[in-house]
Amino acid sequence: MVEPFVVHPGEGVTFDMGTFQAVVLASGDRTQDLFSLLRTQNEPPGFGPPLHIHHDAAEAFYVLTGEYRMFLPSGEFVCGPGAFVYVPRGVPHTFQVVSEGPGEKLNLFAPSAMVSFFSALADAEGAGEVTPDMLDQIALASHMEVVGPVPETYV
Repeated sequence: MVEPFVVHPGEGVTFDMGTFQAVVLASGDRTQDLFSLLRTQNEPPGFGPPLHIHHDAAEAFYVLTGEYRMFLPSGEFVCGPGAFVYVPRGVPHTFQVVSEGPGEKLNLFAPSAMVSFFSALADAEGAGEVTPDMLDQIALASHMEVVGPVPETYV
């Protein structure tokens, strides 16, 4: 049986992604694989991942600070603090920080996903420069498909 748990400020597993940090607040092993929750922080202006698809989970974003331009099949949306975005499984999407300062948001994946992606990418980042081909391999291992160009700000 999975037990209730509390994660206090400053706790959680932090992955240094080079250009930002991803803090795991809840992972599948603690939620019976129902969801994973990460806080991505210090995402610099202009930052954003390549257009991608999650094949194994839906993703939801909740913006804490900064402004993000969300790119969805239905259009582009500027989302500031308090904005919530839901992306169903299998839908291409991406975002870019458009505020003058860094952005911070919560990323919820249901069912649990993507912790392995952030872990592997942080390990690769710590070992040296991450290439687009390496990013593709890490993404595929995490049931994610990169379907657009990799921005210079991401790797």
